[in-house]
Amino acid sequence: MRFLRRSLVGVFLLAVTVALIALAANTVRVAVVERLNEEPRRAPARERVIAANVLTLEPQNIVPELTVFGELRSRRTLDLRSATGGTVLEASDALVEGGTVTAGQMLLRIDPAEAQAALDRGKADLQDAEAELRDAERALLLAQDELEAARAQATLREQALTRAQDLQGRGVGTAANVETAELAASTAQATVLTRRQAVATAEARVDQAATRLARERINLSEAERDLADTEITAAFDGALAEVSVSPGGRITPNERFAQLVDPTMLEVAFRVSTSQYARLLDGNGSLINAPVQVALDVSGIDLRATGQITREGASVGAGQTGRLIFASLENAPGFRPGDFVTVSIDEPELTDVAVVPATAVAADETVLVVGEEDRLQSANVTLLRRQGDDVIVTVGDLAGATIVSERSPLLGAGIKIRPIRPGGAEVSAEPEMIALDADRRAKLIAFVTDSRMPDEVKTRIIGQLEQDEVSSETVARLESRMGS
Repeated sequence: MRFLRRSLVGVFLLAVTVALIALAANTVRVAVVERLNEEPRRAPARERVIAANVLTLEPQNIVPELTVFGELRSRRTLDLRSATGGTVLEASDALVEGGTVTAGQMLLRIDPAEAQAALDRGKADLQDAEAELRDAERALLLAQDELEAARAQATLREQALTRAQDLQGRGVGTAANVETAELAASTAQATVLTRRQAVATAEARVDQAATRLARERINLSEAERDLADTEITAAFDGALAEVSVSPGGRITPNERFAQLVDPTMLEVAFRVSTSQYARLLDGNGSLINAPVQVALDVSGIDLRATGQITREGASVGAGQTGRLIFASLENAPGFRPGDFVTVSIDEPELTDVAVVPATAVAADETVLVVGEEDRLQSANVTLLRRQGDDVIVTVGDLAGATIVSERSPLLGAGIKIRPIRPGGAEVSAEPEMIALDADRRAKLIAFVTDSRMPDEVKTRIIGQLEQDEVSSETVARLESRMGS
């Protein structure tokens, strides 16, 4: 009986085990089939929102600034040349490269021996000319006196001829006496003619002597000037450059030995393009006297000066483009002719415009405007100027509109963004708050409690769900994870 009882118990346990194994296998099969047959659950797709930097277009009046490069020049530059040649006897201590001189200061003195000799010869020749003039004047007086005497003699001969003719008419005189008187009168007239020729010759001699005297005076004046030119002085206050002479050296006439530059009368010459030049013209087509600022960065020290445009080049020049413009500088301490400087020119004022980053405007001159629900729209603008990394655009109907300041390939019309104002503050709409019923609230709290979230996150979310109103974004996010 015991054996039978144990056998039955063993068979029973075996039957139960087989039944449990079959049940487990069937359960696994059913689960696998259901899993394979059910449709996969997908979380509802959410629109991607891109953060973008934005700014507000505010119309204003702006003075554009044109930046170019130029070279400083002196408006008063003089080449120092020697009018005479010779050996340099003396030179000023300031006659060196960069030496500073004042107006009238002696720069160098050339050996005056030759010029002094020429002056002495000129004085001697002048004395000879004066003596010749005096002799000619005295000769003229004598010739005039001789002419008067000859005329008086001719008068007497005429009177004697008249008496002889009268005596002949009365029968007292003879024909021979009359002929003798006529011959004497004729001889007297010839003498008068000779004396007149002598007076004319004397007058011509006086004229020649006067001309020679004037010529000698001119020669003397030139000799005096040549002597004065042996000492060269500075014409104005300034600094010397390109000095090429020293005491004891030989200098030839018209040789340039230095250059005198006035460093206080500076101007800047710069070249602009034709389009830039057109913006500097007034309504009459004349160049405006626009203010300019000149800057020179020297070893970290920024030298600056101000001035205004004065004139433009008469021609473009071979192989050049644009226009050459000159601007005078008012006060430029530290600057020197030849400096390569940066020139900023204030253009005429523009109205109803705005300054935006260059990255905000596309190549087709469009901007992205933030519209309703923070969606982007494309709008056209007119690009007027480029100012470094910024551009100046017209505002027009976009006054007060918010645009994207930094465009990227991800942004375009219709894209929703999360605006970020200057300073890094995000501009987002207040989340919509909704009220939950008890059943929906309990499901959400149960889901959060059973989830694998960190405890502090669970506590924070459950605290939000226990409020009277909950953010719609929070509810939508949790329900998307629940699959409902």
